Amino acid sequence: MIFRWNMVNFAVTMAFGKIYLFPSLLAPGHPASVLPAANIALISEVKYFVVEELRTARRFLKSCNRAIDIDSLHFEVLNEHTRPEEVDAMLAPALAGHDIGIISEAGCPAVADPGSDLVAAAQRRGVDVVPLVGPSSILMSLMGSGFNGQSFAFLGYLPIDGGKRSAAFKQMERDIRHRRQTQIFIETPYRNNKLIAELAATMPAEMLLCVACDITGPTQTIITRPLKSWRTASYDYAKRPAIFLLYS
Repeated sequence: MIFRWNMVNFAVTMAFGKIYLFPSLLAPGHPASVLPAANIALISEVKYFVVEELRTARRFLKSCNRAIDIDSLHFEVLNEHTRPEEVDAMLAPALAGHDIGIISEAGCPAVADPGSDLVAAAQRRGVDVVPLVGPSSILMSLMGSGFNGQSFAFLGYLPIDGGKRSAAFKQMERDIRHRRQTQIFIETPYRNNKLIAELAATMPAEMLLCVACDITGPTQTIITRPLKSWRTASYDYAKRPAIFLLYS
């Protein structure tokens, strides 16, 4: 259930609870095959959760431990539609001594994820934040790319506007050439193929593009090729979650 908690519902205590950042799965599967047992044991004890998507979070929790009584848990939804003034109120359980778990739609909370807003609020109030080990598509794609892992930038989604998008491409090329920095970015899955074609047509032919798709899933592929090879390669990444990396 969604429980709209409020500061007035909690008595103030001297000891704050903690904010646990629980990584979730990147692809369909069983948490026990991907996540540490300690994560699953801890998540079974938490009663308050801030999640990006309620249905996904409930399903994930039940797959972690079928004994979890989902109806006894309290959920708040934090996503791109949440107003900034609502975020601080989500700390109420922690300020009253209860632990809160943050769960992203996929992968690591607070990385390219609205959960970072609650983490920032917790830091301002002096509430302990505990990130836990789990899969990160960004880091896993970098690991598999063969690119520079000491200097890299995650850019999120590139601009859609033509002029701003062209400027972003040029800036990436400069950062690769002058800073030797791997450039990492994402795209809305149905536009993946268009993005690859666009990069191959406009960026230097010898520059390397890695496409890391379906990370941790049974159809995972991580392929690095020069852009001139992507121009003639046969591929179809439509509607599949992918990470894109550029380097030279």
